[in-house]
Amino acid sequence: MKRIKTSEDLQELHKRALEKKKERFVSISSGTCGQARGSQKIVDAFEKEAKGKIDIKITGCHGFCEAEPNIILFPEGIFYQHLKPEDVEGIVENTIILGKIIDKHLYKDPESGKPYIYQQDIPFYKVQKRHLLGNNPFIDPTNIDDYLAMDGYLSLAKALKISQDEIIENIKNAGLRGRGGAGFPTGKKWEMARKQAVSCQPSAVSYIICNADEGDPGAYMDRSLLEGNPHSVIEGMIIGAYAIGANEGWIYVRNEYPLAVKNVSIAIEQARELGFLGKDILGSGFDFDIRIARGAGAFVCGEETALIQSIEGKRGSPKQRPPYPVEKGLFGKPTNINNVETWANISQIIDKGAEWFSSIGTGTSKGTKIFSLVGKVKNTGLVEVPMGMTLREVIFDVGGGIPDGKKFKAVQTGGPSGGCIPEKLLDLPVDYDSLTKVGSIMGSGGMIVMDENTCMVDVAKYFLTFLQDESCGKCLSCRKGIQKMLEIVTDITEGKGKEEDLETLKDLAYVVKDTSLCGLGQTAPNPVL
Repeated sequence: MKRIKTSEDLQELHKRALEKKKERFVSISSGTCGQARGSQKIVDAFEKEAKGKIDIKITGCHGFCEAEPNIILFPEGIFYQHLKPEDVEGIVENTIILGKIIDKHLYKDPESGKPYIYQQDIPFYKVQKRHLLGNNPFIDPTNIDDYLAMDGYLSLAKALKISQDEIIENIKNAGLRGRGGAGFPTGKKWEMARKQAVSCQPSAVSYIICNADEGDPGAYMDRSLLEGNPHSVIEGMIIGAYAIGANEGWIYVRNEYPLAVKNVSIAIEQARELGFLGKDILGSGFDFDIRIARGAGAFVCGEETALIQSIEGKRGSPKQRPPYPVEKGLFGKPTNINNVETWANISQIIDKGAEWFSSIGTGTSKGTKIFSLVGKVKNTGLVEVPMGMTLREVIFDVGGGIPDGKKFKAVQTGGPSGGCIPEKLLDLPVDYDSLTKVGSIMGSGGMIVMDENTCMVDVAKYFLTFLQDESCGKCLSCRKGIQKMLEIVTDITEGKGKEEDLETLKDLAYVVKDTSLCGLGQTAPNPVL
């Protein structure tokens, strides 16, 4: 590949990528969830049966995990699900060559039995706004040409022609909030980082970090973005680094995500080879590169100060704040941290404008949010919806409701740090403020649905067990408090509980919440409360 040096070179690169783009192809969902269900065997069968008859694109997750292994036949958008390798010969002969629809491979409504031919008509997809995930079926994550053909890196070229302050103002006006947990305003964080960088010596080093340490049980949004469209995250990071004044970036991803590590490593090399990373990016005089740090799967390393300790080669445990990472972070230098989904939104805001982004969602929660919808729900998968959609709409309209005629009982949002929201609050809007008011959090976007057979005490016991294992042990209140809460809840599940245990649990929960150093301990009591 030839290294591009100007915007004109980029336009020429885009032109060539569009010329290579095939309108007719089969898109095979092959993220981690697809591979676990046998997608590689589907890939092998298509390469054997369809070679020369149709272009084959091996992509990241299409979102509808319950329907894996699945494919989409373009340009029509025909969606086939639950495929086996022996199905492929018939699909090639009948649908690809003759244009006939094979009814048995179609998604059918569980209640009415109505079949759906096209992806966009399936209820799971129909009510979503897939601004971040929608490109996955069109992109082979190991082929940068696919990303370029979807206008990839044009936002970067646009950003490099305007001032850093203007970029930050755009992000602030868009209303983008961090997608990794507490929802801190991204533009405000960037502004603080920019001021810190400007106030330092001109030669001073500052960093940005992509937090991909996704540890919540049942959550896999960040993993799927890195697996399916890694360049969207990389482009967002380059724009953010330019706006802040950082010259080095890190992607901290847990080693338990081998496909994400592989695809993002390939993407970084391709971006570097073409000149999107490295020295003098697009002739702007801006230098920036990205390195990967592999985490060992410690949940506490999702907390930013523990994550920084881990990158530095130390034991991942939280540190007292202030100073905040923006003042003194990685290797003691100013550092800005955002999570995967936050970075993936940046290029779209630069491309379509702050007004477009802020028109989606609610007054204080803008844009779309990706949730991993799992548990006792018919349509499990990755769901991308506008902020403010109600829990009922997500679980019943997108998720298809509760299987086997069971009643809905509760939904856990925000993972172990979140809370269980009961049936009476099903019409609650899903946004930062509404979830906080009822004692839960948005978190990174895990959404675990429970039916009438779920025991809420067992749920609390499960999350306490997880958090006890994952506590770094630095704070006595967290280390011993979670252990004691788990002992009490375990006694209750074994029939040894006493009425006064409930008051003890409540008192203990607030002590742990109020006296722990980091977010793990501060939110660990939420499932109990």
